Amino acid sequence: MRVHILGSGAGGGLPQWNCACDNCSLVRAGDPSIAPRTQDSIAVSRGSSDDERWLVVNASPDVLRQIEGFASLWPRAARHTPIGAIALTNGDLDHVVGLLSLRESQPLRILATPQVRSGLVDRNAVLRTLARSADQVTWITLDLGREVRLEDLGLGVTAVPVAGKLPVHLVGLGDPSPEDNVALRVRDLGSGRTVVIATAMGSLEAAGPLSEHADALLLDGTFWSEDELVALGLGKAHARDMAHVPVGGADGSLARLGPALPGGGRRIYTHINNTNPMLRAGSRERTEVERAGWEIAFDGMDFTL
Repeated sequence: MRVHILGSGAGGGLPQWNCACDNCSLVRAGDPSIAPRTQDSIAVSRGSSDDERWLVVNASPDVLRQIEGFASLWPRAARHTPIGAIALTNGDLDHVVGLLSLRESQPLRILATPQVRSGLVDRNAVLRTLARSADQVTWITLDLGREVRLEDLGLGVTAVPVAGKLPVHLVGLGDPSPEDNVALRVRDLGSGRTVVIATAMGSLEAAGPLSEHADALLLDGTFWSEDELVALGLGKAHARDMAHVPVGGADGSLARLGPALPGGGRRIYTHINNTNPMLRAGSRERTEVERAGWEIAFDGMDFTL
């Protein structure tokens, strides 16, 4: 199984267009201690041949840049894509706006929970531009806890509910549901190798069971501290208000989940907000993460399981 990080940033990426925080300013200045990041998206394949086909998890607003930056996703014919399916972890705009950039009469398969699909299709006329013909988009239902087998990709995908929230544009228009935000367990149907993608988690309740027997865990690394935005004067919401458990602190994911075990699965933080100090090489926060055996994702990170 091959995993490629297309985008490792949270919504807005790094630098964020309207932000002059320390991290964004350092990136704009070309400081070597910190690298720019596009918004959260991950590609997975069996990695078995040069003609491999890919599952893309989340279609970020940066999807076209991400495709052009990764040759394995380039078309191999006049009208072609190696992207065999797109899976959505939730209906947040950061994860779905990129679908609108993939609408050039290209057949697409999109995996989503019924709740996420309803929020996109039934309540959003713009997303209907994806379906210029009756067979352009095939929606595949992700029922919670049931593996969907994508035989042509050699992958199985299971949605696991994790604490989250309704997308901002749907707040007040419907009731919250366990289907609003999921982690995805992606399994190689041949080798059984498994990667778990959980880039938005408002609670760590499901993290332990999710990471069991996983060869890699890609975990929510959005904020370092609970009051990160408040302390910087950049917002009023705390991390958990936005359905993200912070990395640092006594109740953070690093302390609660503990150090990575030698010989165990890889543990990697991704979906990292532009304000997070662990983005800077040499920072106290980065050192703390790395000493615990965790990794910090970057755009273009590529590994085989």
